Amino acid sequence: MTELPSSSAKHRAVREMFDTIAPRYDLVNRVMTLRLDVVWRRRAARDLGLPPGSRVADLACGTGDFCRELTRLGHRPVGFDFSMGMLRAAPAGRAPAPLVNADVLDLPLPDGVLDGAACGFALRNLTAIPPLFAELARVTRAGGRIGLLEVDSPANPVLRWGHGVYFGRVVPVIGSLLSDRRAYRYLPQSVAYLPAAEVLVDELRAAGFVAVHRRQLSAGIAQLITATRS
Repeated sequence: MTELPSSSAKHRAVREMFDTIAPRYDLVNRVMTLRLDVVWRRRAARDLGLPPGSRVADLACGTGDFCRELTRLGHRPVGFDFSMGMLRAAPAGRAPAPLVNADVLDLPLPDGVLDGAACGFALRNLTAIPPLFAELARVTRAGGRIGLLEVDSPANPVLRWGHGVYFGRVVPVIGSLLSDRRAYRYLPQSVAYLPAAEVLVDELRAAGFVAVHRRQLSAGIAQLITATRS
């Protein structure tokens, strides 16, 4: 896979894939990242720098992991995901926020209603990324903050090689043992859909965000991009 599709076929395929892996999605995430995904979400929620009580959207929320972190910080989150399977897999009694079935490229929200938004590891699953940034700019108030978590590749060549072996070969094995092999073969390959970091930064600025800052996490295996709505 070398080109990001722009058709409804990918939209359907990704939704069906997440519906399939939803029951064990959180478990596989914890195992394959050694619980680093929890650390990364906690860092992203904190780096929004918003005061308690802020209204923050969790985009492509899955089972509401980001919502739980945002609630812990005293925010008022609401989650959006197009996979009903993921929303239904939210742990009973642990969902601290409303979880809404909606496409993050077309949010059922009025303009400027959010104080902030977070999105975890979903950019490469979209049919196009700039429309998400435009939608974020629409629903986030001036001065509001966003945080985007995504996978990355270490700059160190030795670490990059090791990460490539783990992500490309070990992760599919873990996925096949605990969930769906086909889905966890796709997820490492989907990195090819992710634009270079400088492209993401430029696209955010073009959408109306300032103070765009990108940092690598955990020796470069993940990245966090934060920005402020102008």
